[in-house]
Amino acid sequence: EYTKDALDLVDLYSGVGTLSIVAKENASSVMGVEIIDNAAFNAKTNAILNKVNDITFIASDTNKIVSYLEGKDYVIVDPPRSGLTKKVIDAIIKYQVKNILYVSCDPNTLMRDLNILLNNYDIVEFKLLDMFPNTYHVECVCVLKLK
Repeated sequence: EYTKDALDLVDLYSGVGTLSIVAKENASSVMGVEIIDNAAFNAKTNAILNKVNDITFIASDTNKIVSYLEGKDYVIVDPPRSGLTKKVIDAIIKYQVKNILYVSCDPNTLMRDLNILLNNYDIVEFKLLDMFPNTYHVECVCVLKLK
């Protein structure tokens, strides 16, 4: 069992753990948080199949664990189309998370959230990925660093 102080990286909206597992290569411990029970279970299985240790996944609403961001250098967020909740944005700013990897499937909500975060963060890198050719859907990846 991990305590929030022992974690290097928190992955909010972690799904089946893909980003958490990749990020684990550069972190000593990672926690993925996913509201869908089956996805959190599949993330645990995914970590086992990929022989990744010091990683845990919990099924929880991200709004209930925002205190886990306190003292963290890194957070990954890959929210649903609705974007980050006000509570998550407020916690990221309050706890001064140093680095954010924001993955978004909706450029509109990403821009809404960035309009708030850019008061405290600079964009280090921004990429658009056309993962769904011949549709209007794009994935956006944005790396932010605390000012």
